Amino acid sequence: MRFPNFSHERALYARGFSVVAGTDEAGTGALAGPVVAGAAIVPLGSRMSGLCDSKLLTPTRRKALLREMSGHGIVYASGIVSVEEIAEMNMRTVATLAMARAIQGLEVRPQAVVSDAFRIPGLALEQVPVIRGDRISKSVAAASIVAKVTRDAIMNRLDEEYPGYGFMVHKGYGTASHLEALFRLGPSLIHRMTFAPVKRAAHVDLDAHF
Repeated sequence: MRFPNFSHERALYARGFSVVAGTDEAGTGALAGPVVAGAAIVPLGSRMSGLCDSKLLTPTRRKALLREMSGHGIVYASGIVSVEEIAEMNMRTVATLAMARAIQGLEVRPQAVVSDAFRIPGLALEQVPVIRGDRISKSVAAASIVAKVTRDAIMNRLDEEYPGYGFMVHKGYGTASHLEALFRLGPSLIHRMTFAPVKRAAHVDLDAHF
């Protein structure tokens, strides 16, 4: 596995920016639940190992790395866009809004940001969007872990509130088991009603009652 590095961060420091954050999101492709972004400031001298794209890590490893971050001087925060907000926006806007909220939540104000794929509208900071940034930039990789662990914890809680859908297992993504439960039970309050499979399930549910 090729691990991310500090090449983009170093380039920004060389240009005079003294605090650089990375940001990434999780959950844009799910059928239920919020979109969550992470933001992280990883010191250039950090010796923390294992930071990489959260999708390449097991849940246990992701949680362990998140617990280690503060001890390595990493400052991080998360930003959330609710299901209700998602219904009013396109997913690119949702993703960048979540990232903006995560950056705004940082205790230390960054001067520049390395983002995963997209430039964040309205963010008055120097920005470097990097395609597949979570596999290239160490700061973005750290942010991806923050986003994924935070969102997984939210979905685990929602599994208790909305039992039967299996949110603890699939985290709201459109797996076969999720789709089966969706069409059997109908959409819950945390399903994204603008998404095609959820629309179809809602139609089936209405047909069953009228």
